[in-house]
Amino acid sequence: MTDAIDLLLNTSLWAAVLRIATPLIFGVLGVLLCERSGVLNLGIEGIMTLGAMTGWLAVYMGAPLIVGLLVAAICGALVGVLHATLTVPLGLSQHVSGLGITLFASALAYYLYRLIVEVGDLPPTIEPFEPLNIPFLSDIPVLGPILFAQAFPTYLGLFAVIVMAYVLTRTPLGLAIRMTGENPHAVDAQGLNPIHIRFGAVLVGSALMAIGGAFLTTTAFNSFFPGMVQGRGWICIALVVFASWRPGKALIGALLFAFFDAYQLRLQTATEGVPYQLFLMAPYILSITALVLVARKAEVPATLMTPYRRGER
Repeated sequence: MTDAIDLLLNTSLWAAVLRIATPLIFGVLGVLLCERSGVLNLGIEGIMTLGAMTGWLAVYMGAPLIVGLLVAAICGALVGVLHATLTVPLGLSQHVSGLGITLFASALAYYLYRLIVEVGDLPPTIEPFEPLNIPFLSDIPVLGPILFAQAFPTYLGLFAVIVMAYVLTRTPLGLAIRMTGENPHAVDAQGLNPIHIRFGAVLVGSALMAIGGAFLTTTAFNSFFPGMVQGRGWICIALVVFASWRPGKALIGALLFAFFDAYQLRLQTATEGVPYQLFLMAPYILSITALVLVARKAEVPATLMTPYRRGER
């Protein structure tokens, strides 16, 4: 019991929480943007996998790490174009399209990896993003090692939360996106095209998801391997409901899940005689519990998963 409490006072735990939360932050923002416009994107798991592979592959072939993130975002956006085409102008099932995207993008990532990369006994590696030691700030007791010694993509994710919150709540574009998810016919009446808005939201949201996947291979790890996303995409979909489709609460949800995950990893070494599988289940059990408690009060976008067709009500 004492060891479990001591872990909570360890700055390395809280630094790990922010690091583990980073791919979730990008994924949650991507899902949130899609759903705010009225489109469910179940392709996130595959998009994150493809982003992880393409971002890593670009760096492996000699591109800078920043370019790797950009390549991942472009590939994610291209897959988003496919999903948006099927679900927005064509009005096909968002569930079926999303699941199909997950299977397609995941299989494509594995195929391209095996086709392009020569894999021996050990997977090839790259030099990942290193933590940025910000002068003076990183030397602040407690807060310094937690907040100011993270890798660049982590700060990019936090900045993206601020931008997303500002755009959705303070700009005409954000109002148009939110109204498209609530009442696209009202948006059409104002002279805007709900189909274009939804299409753009899915494209940008998918790019964010792919960056979340690229974080895993360019920062958290230094190689790509099958199954490395490990269901983070599905967690992001649940966290959006937990956050009631608000960027600020989405950040809190990502940090909460990351805390459970980081804490259970350390409890495995601090506790003897307890099957490690119990610790592995803990983040998901606690996240489901939190989701159940909050989801009843969540206000779902009124036209989520409802295709828009001009002239129909």
